[in-house]
Amino acid sequence: MPRILVVDDQKNMRITLSIMLRAAGHEVDEAGDAESAVNQQKTSAYDLVLTDLKMGAQDGIEVLRRTRELSPLTEVIVMTAYGTIESAVEAMRLGAYDYIQKPFNEQELLVKVQRAVEKRQLGAQVALFAQEFRDKYRFENIVGRSTAIREVLGRIVKIAGSDATVLITGESGRGKELVAKAVHVNSKRSAAPFVPVNCAAVTETLLESELFGHVKGAFTGATSHRKGLIEEASGGTFFFDEIAETSPAFQAKLLRVLQEGEVRRVGDNRAMKVDIRVIAATNQDLHRAIAEKRFRQDLYYRLNVVRFLLPPLRERREDIPALAEHFVEKVCRKMNTRVRLGDGVMEFLLGYEFPGNIRELENMIEQGVALASQTGVVSLEDIAPHDLPAAPRDLPGERSLGAYVDAAERVAIEAALRECEGNRERVAEQLGLSATTLWRKMKRLDIRWPS
Repeated sequence: MPRILVVDDQKNMRITLSIMLRAAGHEVDEAGDAESAVNQQKTSAYDLVLTDLKMGAQDGIEVLRRTRELSPLTEVIVMTAYGTIESAVEAMRLGAYDYIQKPFNEQELLVKVQRAVEKRQLGAQVALFAQEFRDKYRFENIVGRSTAIREVLGRIVKIAGSDATVLITGESGRGKELVAKAVHVNSKRSAAPFVPVNCAAVTETLLESELFGHVKGAFTGATSHRKGLIEEASGGTFFFDEIAETSPAFQAKLLRVLQEGEVRRVGDNRAMKVDIRVIAATNQDLHRAIAEKRFRQDLYYRLNVVRFLLPPLRERREDIPALAEHFVEKVCRKMNTRVRLGDGVMEFLLGYEFPGNIRELENMIEQGVALASQTGVVSLEDIAPHDLPAAPRDLPGERSLGAYVDAAERVAIEAALRECEGNRERVAEQLGLSATTLWRKMKRLDIRWPS
């Protein structure tokens, strides 16, 4: 049955709507305010949210915004009273499926609800074809059915066949190398090498020798001629991970590779032609790096032909269950064991902020599977980060999910405050929150701005 969440601060209205919708064959939950509605969506999936527009401090617009963040495929209908049509129009602009004005008759409401549910179910049917899509284009390692991931996959298919240079940006741990590999395996270069290099993991001098090669006697220890990795990748794809960690001097040499299609070994006077497709990735703000003279603007324009901005995991929480199960299966094969996620684990994962993104989720699952190999059940204690503050117990033997979520949010916010040195705009941007939402969370958690 379609699941609907009714949000209204008037109890009589919630009860009336619930009775009406259940009689029409829908499964219905209720929430009396925006905060309760958001918390329920963190642990339950809904086809439709039917919310009143005017409700105390946090209104239906806030419910709409958070619903779009937590589950972009869930449809939202707002209920509005006479004289608030402008707010309803604003809700439509922000992504609401429709609005209905009070007082409304039962038939009018049920028709709008049915249409919204049908649209949601059509989206679910499209998602059923995702596996066929992945099999065809070999996307088995890019897991998720969120709108953001589907857009990424669609763009990969569109540009993979060209030789266009690709720039992938986003926080660490989002899966940038997976996207780069997906572009390669769907290109005409798929039979040739895919060569990745983490620029941040190699010293500047060694990086130049590794990439461009060297001739005998070019420096102490160069006892023979050696091909560079870029030459080895000729005909294929070269992936420069963390490209912003290189120096402007090295970037000038890389620019020549892109412009002229040639490399010059260290100590050699001759240049050699190479045929590579370049994909670069960074977790830095390149515009800021250019302004600070740490990154060449001309190289940026050469790299930024096709751009992918990968969203953090906290902005596509609907992908967390699929990712968690994928990693459980992957780690179980690696360890030759079989385990399952225990009670409360998925709820915790859905509420956690994941400052380390997908990489952190994978590490948490691997840790949990290792610790649960004897019992066969991954518990909350097996996966919770060690620096997460202990959650209080509501009752003996029971842990509060809300306390765990609050603790996770506190860790993420305090870490962002330290990293961004208290800059409000940067903190909000890093956490994927609006400035208002960040302020509300900090006030609720009693977190103070650094002095």
